[in-house]
Amino acid sequence: MKAKEIQELIDFIAKSGLNKVDIETEEFKISVEREASQKVKFVQGASPAAPAALPAAPAAPALPQAPAAPAAPAQPAADDTSKYVTIKAPMIGTLYRSANPESPAFVNVGDEVQKGQVICIIEAMKLFNEIESEISGRIVKVLVDNSSPVEYDQPLFLVDPS
Repeated sequence: MKAKEIQELIDFIAKSGLNKVDIETEEFKISVEREASQKVKFVQGASPAAPAALPAAPAAPALPQAPAAPAAPAQPAADDTSKYVTIKAPMIGTLYRSANPESPAFVNVGDEVQKGQVICIIEAMKLFNEIESEISGRIVKVLVDNSSPVEYDQPLFLVDPS
């Protein structure tokens, strides 16, 4: 990637209001993150060619779609959810709603969950972490799609504790 392209990417992120963007291809990996003081930090490093990197390569040219993904989960939370409890992501990573692609989802809308029951998995650095429900109740809404990236403290599920 040329210096001009990198600068254009940084300018795009600065104008878009995004806090972090990761782009990974077979040749390189770029992580651009905005700090709280509005400075832009740029990190570039080589990444080994791995099967997980191949699906990410076609996504690199689609930069205009990147701002839409983080904004989508925030809008459903604007509904009247005062009587519901929000289960939030305890870490950043990729959320999976089932143990593997052939298995059914751990929980769906309308399912009753118990405190300590596994409700999803978040993959972080090739480690799969089972996320357990913090409360007992009924799943009212699933706020994140399967196989989508999540950030720390991002709302994942709405639960009706009654």
